[in-house]
Order: sequence, then structure tokens, then C-alpha cells
Amino acid sequence: MSVEPGWYVDPADRETRRYWDGEGWLGAAIPVDATPPDGPPPPEPPPVPVTPAGSPSAETPPGWPPQSGQPAHPGPGPQSVPPPGWGPQGTPPPGWGPQGGPPPGWGPQGGPAGWSPQGTPPGWSPQSVLPGWGPGWPGRPPEPRPHGLRLAGYGRRLVARLIDFAVVFALNVLVNGWFVWRWLEELTPYWREAFRRGMEGNTSREGLPPISEQAGLLQVAIVVIATALWLAYEVPAMAGNGQTIGKRVMRIRAVPIEADQPLGFGRALRRWTTLGMSTLLWPCFGIGLLVQLIDSVSPLVDHPLRRALHDRGALTVVVEVPATTGPPASDDHPQPSGDTP
Repeated sequence: MSVEPGWYVDPADRETRRYWDGEGWLGAAIPVDATPPDGPPPPEPPPVPVTPAGSPSAETPPGWPPQSGQPAHPGPGPQSVPPPGWGPQGTPPPGWGPQGGPPPGWGPQGGPAGWSPQGTPPGWSPQSVLPGWGPGWPGRPPEPRPHGLRLAGYGRRLVARLIDFAVVFALNVLVNGWFVWRWLEELTPYWREAFRRGMEGNTSREGLPPISEQAGLLQVAIVVIATALWLAYEVPAMAGNGQTIGKRVMRIRAVPIEADQPLGFGRALRRWTTLGMSTLLWPCFGIGLLVQLIDSVSPLVDHPLRRALHDRGALTVVVEVPATTGPPASDDHPQPSGDTP
């Protein structure tokens, strides 16, 4: 998954901005608050070869005093002038040594004090290149953008899921309410007597009202109906555009990893199965609820795509829905969508 080419803040120097061509950095850096040009920067000129001292090509050009130590400055002849900041006699600018050496605080290799000859600051290892992300990227790579879209944050996903649970709960009140009422009626005599004995300190279970077999059948019916309602609510909606009511409210949607397209019924069903089918295991000592809890927090430990277990099984990822689909407003200082590509 590659990052789109563009101008991004350089992670090695956050005061500058460089062009990312999809595979690595390209061209020289510009100030971070400067307006980047359209497209990639122009190619840099080839470096000027350095000739050994004493060779004919290393002689001082006309108009410069011999052994002044400053770099060569091309000119038409005796009337050539030194670069800005250099003295009238070709002396180096203020702060430089009498022989044109580097200013105070610069090392013998021409860089600031504390920098290594390879140009990396202290604490940066030469192996800070991450495969596939270009040179000089220390630490963790930048966040990927599937199909050019931002990954949905965990907070948005959690709120969307809670909204969906509220909708499914309301459906259960309407459809499953009678079964729940009948189940509670079957259990009430047993729990009422057990509570009374507990308040009196009586731990004996002899003579407690029996729980009928009908209570067990009602419990199975309740769980099956709840699972079916969740399936009917979520799978068709996710198959169409990857959004339930909760995801619409939070402006997020699920898309396949390989392409920005609808999930389809088969993939939407696989995505729902991990969470939805676990509902059938609720009566088994809460095993189903434990599986759903683990699935719900799994995006927090999945990097860099923040996928839950049901996303991994269906090969999907949850992204943010752009707020607007029209052309972006003009900006004198356009900023990238993130600090890094």
C-alpha cells in the first residue's frame, strides 16, 4: 500500500517540506510555511567535482587573491566580484576562520557540531531506513491511507457500534419482548424464594421452586431471535455501502482492502459472523460475550490498519467518509493531510 506523491513535512526536519514520489524523497527541501510548487521539484544540478589542491584546475580564478580559502566564484575576469557577504579582497565572511575554514561550532566535516559525517543527528542510527518508506525515516512509519482515505479512529468506531447496539436492542424490545417477559415469569418464583432465604441467612436449596424446561426453551428462543435481528439489521446494510446507521452518523464505512468498492453480501456476512454468531454462546457461561469483548478492543492492538478480528476475517478496513465531495477550497498555504505521507 503506497502513499500518494505530494509535498509532505520532512520527518527528519519538521521545519522543512519535501516531495514524496511514492517510493522516496525527491529533490531539495523548502521551508514548511512556503507554498510548494505544483508537481515534483525540478531536478537538482549535478555536483561540481572537487579537484585536488595544486592542480591547474584548482587555481584561483581571475580577480581572487591566491590561497584565500573561499570557494571558486565564476566571473568574467579581473572585474569579477566575490559572493555576497565576502570582503572586498576576497576574504571569507565574518565568523569564518582566516583561511576560509568553517565558522565556530562546525565540525571538521563542514557540518554543525554533534552531527556525524553522514549527516545524521545524535541518536539517529544509520539503519533508520524502513523498507518501503524511503530513506531516513526514524521510528514508526506514517499512517497508511487505504484508497486515499483516512483510517477511522477507535473512538468513532466505538460510538458507531454503541448506536447500532441501541438500534438492535430497540428491535428486540418490539420482537423479542414477549419471549423475555415469559422467561422472567418462569424464573421469578425460583429467584424470589432464593433471595428471601439469602436475606434470612438460610443457604439450604431444599424446597426451592423448580425451574421448568420451558424456561430453557424460552432462553434459546430469545438468543436465536436476537441473533437473527442483528443479522437482518447489519448484513444487508454493510453489503450495500459498508455503513449501518451508527456508521452513517459517525461518517465512517467499511471497505475491502484490495479496492474501494461495496463489500457484497458474502463478505458482509463473514465480517458479521465473528461478533454476531458469538451471541448464540451467551448462555454458555458468557463465552460469547467474552469473544465479543475481545473483538471490540482488538483494533487498539492492530497496527497500522486498526483492524478488528472481524475485519481480518473479511479482509476489510474501516475508513472515514470525506466531509465534502466537491473541490477543496483555495488556500494560500496548502497543508498535507498529515505531517508525513
